[in-house]
Amino acid sequence: MSDPFIALTLLLLLIGLLSMGVWVAVALALVGLVSIVSFSNAPAGLVLATTFWGHSHSWALTALPLFILMGEVLLRSRLSQDMFSGLAPWLGKAPGRLLHVNILGCAIFAAVSGSSAATAATIGRMSVPELTKRGYPESLILGTLAGSATLGLLIPPSIILIVYGVATEQSIARLFMAGVLPGAMLISLFAAYVGIRALMNPELIPKLDVEFSFMEKIKASRNLIPVALLIGGVIGSIYGGLASPTDAAALGVVLACILAWASGSFSKALFWDAVMSATRTSCMIAFILVGAAFLSISMGFTGLPRNLATWIGGMGLSPYALLAALTVFFVVLGCFLDGISVVVLTTSIIMPMVTSVGIDPLWFGIYLVIVVEMSQITPPVGFNLFVIQGLTGINILRVAKAAFPFFLLLLLGVALITVFPQIVTFLPNAMNN
Repeated sequence: MSDPFIALTLLLLLIGLLSMGVWVAVALALVGLVSIVSFSNAPAGLVLATTFWGHSHSWALTALPLFILMGEVLLRSRLSQDMFSGLAPWLGKAPGRLLHVNILGCAIFAAVSGSSAATAATIGRMSVPELTKRGYPESLILGTLAGSATLGLLIPPSIILIVYGVATEQSIARLFMAGVLPGAMLISLFAAYVGIRALMNPELIPKLDVEFSFMEKIKASRNLIPVALLIGGVIGSIYGGLASPTDAAALGVVLACILAWASGSFSKALFWDAVMSATRTSCMIAFILVGAAFLSISMGFTGLPRNLATWIGGMGLSPYALLAALTVFFVVLGCFLDGISVVVLTTSIIMPMVTSVGIDPLWFGIYLVIVVEMSQITPPVGFNLFVIQGLTGINILRVAKAAFPFFLLLLLGVALITVFPQIVTFLPNAMNN
């Protein structure tokens, strides 16, 4: 049986298990078990036991539940509302006006939550009623929210970058730094799109109903100080070499709790609610990672990744051709799976192919996250679409239509980092020097 046929058989088995509603982690482990029993002589039970035990504890992975807990604390505090009121006065005269609050609000919250869904839920809860009441067009309200919330996957601290770093043994601190400039680039693309739409059709954007003096803007900006302290404490400690991502995550939880308590909007009951929600999410992700680790080890015993990489290398595909094929593959896969599942499902198979054509694994991690961001606003299982539908009650197809221009902007972002890889590699290289 040829290697491509074996790979196709295992892929169809995985799709079949997932379509039957089998948990992602269990489906991964079952496919790994089938592959190691059918296509290798390795002792399946021993490999399963040692893999599960060996990958059930990881110091690098400790950052994951801490960053999730930090986001859950912020989701339940008043800091998110303060952030909106601090941004709004400064954006009243920009082309597109308060629509930029969605973009910048999502970017700032992404930098302290690391979660795309939490970003969409938190900013959407504040901005959608306000912007709708002021008469902004529904398509731009929903589009800016859906597109900008995906920044939660890219702007550090990013949960999915931690998962990718653990799965591929890349430095999480370097991955965090690699995500900063691409994140800023996407913010600029989104803001430019809104500004151009507003300039081309001024009737779309309501007139400014409140004028703020400079001193009023400065006074409103005080609401941004707690969030700025949190971002500075977490990202600054990593970039300054003072803390590892795990240490910075612990610092972030402490700062988030202090700021939430100080705001007067947090309670012991809300804290325990945040802890339980973070525990459920963390266990789900850890379970998926263990299943993916066993699949990866099983693939190694079969020799399939190495043989597929050799086969693809023999096809003479250029790096650009491989990336074009992978972009389509990841977007399609992201229509059926969440972002973390996409990463852990594919890294064991894809990475040998990627490295065989000379693509930097660090750069590939950022590329992968942006493509996964695209899948977050792609029907039928774009998580951001479901979150926004739940917030607004609007049909998911209308939400998807509003998000489509931002899908294209993310695709443009992929093209830009491919043509100019320095956008990704500049800060990590500067960090090492």
